[in-house]
Amino acid sequence: MSGAQIRLFVALELPGEVRAALGALSSRLRAKTGNSVRWVDPASLHLTLKFIGELDSGRLSAIQAALAAIRLPEPVLVVYGGAGTSRFPHPRVFAVGVQGSPPLRELAGAIDRALLPAGVPAEAREFFPHLTLARLKSGEESAFLRSEGQKLGVTEFGRASYAEFDLMQSTLRPQGAVYTRVERFAFAATARVEGD
Repeated sequence: MSGAQIRLFVALELPGEVRAALGALSSRLRAKTGNSVRWVDPASLHLTLKFIGELDSGRLSAIQAALAAIRLPEPVLVVYGGAGTSRFPHPRVFAVGVQGSPPLRELAGAIDRALLPAGVPAEAREFFPHLTLARLKSGEESAFLRSEGQKLGVTEFGRASYAEFDLMQSTLRPQGAVYTRVERFAFAATARVEGD
């Protein structure tokens, strides 16, 4: 028997200071951009490790069991820093870079592999960690934000050591997506998640 459809992804929660710093950056730049830039609410920012997509809620327990089995030898240190448009997968995105590889890539790869038996397809594209702050419609705004990103250079907005990740549900609403944590999973022995 099938259940309701749910939209899921796996992510890391941002530390409070990182969220606050990115919120301040967004507010400053939002004042200098027009309606062709759609800014992301800082409260909804998260570092996506794997987008699972929409599936039948009856498959949730298999997803949870797969994620609960993931283990890495140590926590993953993530540094949030650098901003711009040109280095990111989509030219109409203004994003903040994330440094944490290879351990962060290992975690994303472990999640990808663990979910295969649960019927979740492997990622077709290379894992590219980033935080999207804005989506752009106009080339003029893109040039401005690219310039602002170059000024920021490798500015660091904060860092965190993670031993846990979250399975999140995304509920699409007219005013934007609402994110809810379904479950948190420990993948390393020492849990040191910041900003909870």
